[in-house]
Amino acid sequence: MRTGFRRTTGVYLLALGAFVYLSSGVALASAPTRAVGGVAWQMAASDNEVDRAFALAKQSGKPVFLYWGAVWCPPCNQVKATLFSRPDFVERSRAFIAVYVDGDRPGAQKVASRFKVQGYPTMIVFRADGTEITRLPGEVDPQRYLLTLTAGLDAQEPVRELARRAVLKQALTAEQWQLLAYYSWDTDEQQLFSDAELPQRLAELAAAAPADRPHERDRLALKALAASARVLSANRDGTASDSNYRLVSRILSDPVAVREQFDILIGNAESIIRYLAPAGEARRALATKWESALVQLLSGPPLSRSDHLDLLDSRVGIWKLIEGNGVLSAERRKQVLMDTSKIVAATADRYERQAVIPSAAHLLASSGLYMESDKLLQSELPRAVAPYYHLLMLASNAKKRGEPERALSLYEQAWKKSEGPATRIQWGTGYTIQVIELAPGDTARVETAASAVISQLEPRSETFFERNERSLKKMAKSLIAWQGADPTRTRVVAKVKLQLAKICKRLPSADRGRGNCEVVFQEQATS
Repeated sequence: MRTGFRRTTGVYLLALGAFVYLSSGVALASAPTRAVGGVAWQMAASDNEVDRAFALAKQSGKPVFLYWGAVWCPPCNQVKATLFSRPDFVERSRAFIAVYVDGDRPGAQKVASRFKVQGYPTMIVFRADGTEITRLPGEVDPQRYLLTLTAGLDAQEPVRELARRAVLKQALTAEQWQLLAYYSWDTDEQQLFSDAELPQRLAELAAAAPADRPHERDRLALKALAASARVLSANRDGTASDSNYRLVSRILSDPVAVREQFDILIGNAESIIRYLAPAGEARRALATKWESALVQLLSGPPLSRSDHLDLLDSRVGIWKLIEGNGVLSAERRKQVLMDTSKIVAATADRYERQAVIPSAAHLLASSGLYMESDKLLQSELPRAVAPYYHLLMLASNAKKRGEPERALSLYEQAWKKSEGPATRIQWGTGYTIQVIELAPGDTARVETAASAVISQLEPRSETFFERNERSLKKMAKSLIAWQGADPTRTRVVAKVKLQLAKICKRLPSADRGRGNCEVVFQEQATS
């Protein structure tokens, strides 16, 4: 899904202040609380803090709104700047208990495992009794988001049950169809449907949608198509059904439908075009029609700056399909630079810039404007919310230009300047993997990098859950592949494995975190 840096990997939040008051005016014991812009957030990073927040919800009879984010995450900062600060969101927040789980607080990754959240940001609505109702999309416009949030807060049945009822042709209300259509399948983590079955299940839901819910029907059908394109396009390029082609053509010809589904059309343009149309004139024709529809969006209600950049990013990909050689003309590059510069210059909010600058830099780089991308990132470093994220992008640019030593230096700087336990593990393992890829012959450098990451691991259970666990396993997989049959490399990997094993043994034998720690290398050796 092309969404620039909306969901990355994955920000956020803020500075707040006191107690949460119930409608009765009595303050209850709860997790640490911060108030930002009128929203009182329960800051929860442990099972106990989460449990206290849910107890508060149960006592008050209010549902729970859980937000999972991280300080460096561009899309999280976008949500913070353009949604959580809105007066209507603040007003709506009085009807729920707002819980913020910062992925870099100690214990947060274990909480993430409990709720099956991975990508930043993830937003979930629960009933007061803890039943998950729905996951909310971060890509739609704020007004649509608030309508979906309200539907989720008022819902009596979870989306899982609504999906079952819809397929059985049981009647659903307009609000229930809205919940299904705007459910965040991108952050579902395969709880409702597996990745393999998702295209078919979404198509079934679209087919079941009544004629008087055309926007929801089209959205589910487009989501099904986008899921098919992601799963199958690599092997079935340009072989989608005629009915899917007619669906897309109809929507692209309708400005109202384009606006209603803009996030899907922007985020999945390239993959769907490749999936629907074989290379050649048919693909160019569909790409040209798609690009015209996106241009029309610019003459309608204003998009957020982040959405505008994502639209430009999508257009760049479409232009490459039209031109057929993957390279933009000088005129196109000039247009990208001019439009990007205007958006950046108009973005004053510090947190919104943390979303806009990475997207703009990515857009410039994908257009072949690496020097301009670097200049933008470097100029932003002194005032960025999380400058180490920008260093990571500078490293990526250097790598793409074929400058391995500069890239490694920047990857190392990004890691060393990163903040927060989960981020440091992710950045550190990422640096080690880059050393293996870009300097595989430098055995000492590989050993130093991997050993440094392991040495910084806290011997605590929560260290070995979710994002931390996945990052360590990726590093282990790269190390095992790198060692091959080379005796010297094998000794290096053995030393790193022993170093990690000593940390694992410092955890209680029955602890789940210890089990996760002990299989980091074992699973990679057998995969």
